[in-house]
Amino acid sequence: MLIIPAIDLSRGRCVRLYQGRREKETFYSDDLVQVARLWERRGAERLHLVDLDGAFEGRPLNSDIIAQIVRKLHIPVQLGGGLRDAESVKNAFSLGVSKVVLGTVCVHKPALFEQLASLYGPRLIVGIDAREGVVAVKGWLEETQVRAHDLAKKALALGLEEIIYTDIMRDGSLAGPNFKALEEMLSIPGIKIIASGGIASLEDLKMLSRMEEKGLIGAIVGKALYDGCFTLEEAIRAVTSS
Repeated sequence: MLIIPAIDLSRGRCVRLYQGRREKETFYSDDLVQVARLWERRGAERLHLVDLDGAFEGRPLNSDIIAQIVRKLHIPVQLGGGLRDAESVKNAFSLGVSKVVLGTVCVHKPALFEQLASLYGPRLIVGIDAREGVVAVKGWLEETQVRAHDLAKKALALGLEEIIYTDIMRDGSLAGPNFKALEEMLSIPGIKIIASGGIASLEDLKMLSRMEEKGLIGAIVGKALYDGCFTLEEAIRAVTSS
């Protein structure tokens, strides 16, 4: 199981939000390249970047710094936030990212979602951000009528391989993952899930690693790393030894 450090970009800084709320932002660093290289040096095999400004504004706003980060790393980078048209997705790949995370497009622009799936296939990841099993989009500001389970099945039907499942109420809270919701998502045959939201301890990671045989392939970790709940090295050891 991969441990994937997260870098959330906001106004040129590395921050974390509580439950996706912009007014509850914690600042960590204004040297984003240094932060990214730190995670690589400490053993990360993949990095998760989120353009928070893009997610709230509906268009990419941090392309320059994202390109700088990608150029300095030797590990794959996945990028989400504000990628809501074909040109934005194309440009994201031109920056050198390995995978693009789609969210709002999957719900509001189903025809475009299908088109992008046919063009890029497994290079796309569907980011499913949910409150009580219902998908939220547009930087988590808008709740839809779409069930997370249904969106995941559609993604698989279109040939996509990975889904990031984030429980919004747990994100940035250090309250622990929503294991019940993850179990429900993992009941979908053939699914590959990256868990996100609420991870607070090495025990959380060990419990997630026990879901590997069901299709859980990774965990995105943000606040717990930045707040020193454990180190990346400890996290990697926890899931490889459990």
